[in-house]
Amino acid sequence: MDDPARVTVEADGDAARETVYDTEGEVEAGGATFRFSVGGASDDGDDAGETAGNDDGNPDVDEDGTGGDPLFVASLSEVPTDSTIRRTAMWPDDRRGVGFILRRDAETDEVFAWRNSCPHKPEVPLDPGRGARVDGGEIVCHEHGARFECGDGLCTWGPCVGEELDPVGVEVRDGDVYLDDERFASVRPR
Repeated sequence: MDDPARVTVEADGDAARETVYDTEGEVEAGGATFRFSVGGASDDGDDAGETAGNDDGNPDVDEDGTGGDPLFVASLSEVPTDSTIRRTAMWPDDRRGVGFILRRDAETDEVFAWRNSCPHKPEVPLDPGRGARVDGGEIVCHEHGARFECGDGLCTWGPCVGEELDPVGVEVRDGDVYLDDERFASVRPR
């Protein structure tokens, strides 16, 4: 979820209020449990995600037009050529995710994606939330100026010269970008 949501559950005179930062979970109050899954993802294998749809009652298409495809990353037009966008790839057996960034080549429309992490200091994101700086076609680490080629993520200057960014597999189909990396099961906005 881009922004946290406030969830309130009231049952039998009891109320529980929580701020939710994830795309799925549960809130309990007075013996009642509210389970939610944003985007139709469901871990329990039942058909609950199939009945959720947009306001027009169509269960096959979400409001963003993706059909609820858990591998949808972004429309091609959303991926910048002069900066990056952030997303989170989710592990299949866990609720943890890995932040990654995407950038589009202006000439070919090819999209490249890497973990949002500098090899020099892995705790430092290349895109801290406003888009990574791109200079001369290279992504520049905001903390110490390391420069990375767009294609293979090779560091050409800085404290990690010769190292590469960890790639995340994506593919472009019909004007949209999809996750194509066997390590991950789904994508969420950030």
